[in-house]
Amino acid sequence: MSAATTRSRTPDRLCAEAVDIARAAADEAAAPGVVGEHVETVVEGDRVVTHLFECKDFGYRGWRWAVTVARASRAKYVTLDEVVLLPGPDALLAPEWVPWSERLRPGDLGPGDLLPTESDDLRLEPGFSGEDAPAPNSPVSDDMAELVEAEDVELTAGPVSELPVVPSRGSIASVAEELGMRRARVLSRYGLHVAADRWEEGFGAKTPMAQAAPATCVSCGFLCPIGGSLGQAFGVCANEFSPADGRVVSLSYGCGGHSEAAVMPKPPRRAEPVIDETVVDVLPLRPEPDAGSVDAVAAGPDDLGHS
Repeated sequence: MSAATTRSRTPDRLCAEAVDIARAAADEAAAPGVVGEHVETVVEGDRVVTHLFECKDFGYRGWRWAVTVARASRAKYVTLDEVVLLPGPDALLAPEWVPWSERLRPGDLGPGDLLPTESDDLRLEPGFSGEDAPAPNSPVSDDMAELVEAEDVELTAGPVSELPVVPSRGSIASVAEELGMRRARVLSRYGLHVAADRWEEGFGAKTPMAQAAPATCVSCGFLCPIGGSLGQAFGVCANEFSPADGRVVSLSYGCGGHSEAAVMPKPPRRAEPVIDETVVDVLPLRPEPDAGSVDAVAAGPDDLGHS
């Protein structure tokens, strides 16, 4: 071990004894009554010492006031270097900062929020560029112009370089815009796989709802098909009573709201009354005397119990 290393580990006597100077500096920088007891003395280098004091502020539990003092070579006085508040071993610290792109979760985007997409996002790939580049065999292409000039073939009414350009309305960009295909970037294969895995996890065949369903969505009448390559495995549920209403569901998903799972039977209808007109029922005009439960002769008031 060198002599310089030995000297750096040995605290300077005057700097180590300057506890009152360090406390006064900490009291001046902090609020009254915040600086606590002297905790430790740390050697920073030759004639450089840091005094640590307890911090009594409730918002900085476990933090310590660090006051660094130094002494010049052959000097008899200690000078103040800096006063800072540093976390101790048991200090209450804020969690590690995480970029917004990593802590963003589904559902965090609200009205008025903007979510920028990186230029090298793996989920996207370049789509239609918007440039009207003619085909290699087009009369207005450079390759065809050189070929015509070389062979001296009259394919057009004039020189190729003087041909009129394609009208803007009939250009590739305008046609693509009318067809809804003019997008700067489209989903890449990676983006398609990521979306498919996410949808399969939420509304796929391995969910408890699908495993208990009587049938899958591929045979459900409430399934709305979607276009593109994802339409071969997914669709949109249109059953308002289904837990997946308005969601993209896998064709292997299913729920109890399947259109053909349980068809409700129609209520039974009463039969129409049948009138038999071939049989005649004889109905007497006057009832027989012994036909009813009451005698034909009316009883007197005494027999009826009236007063």
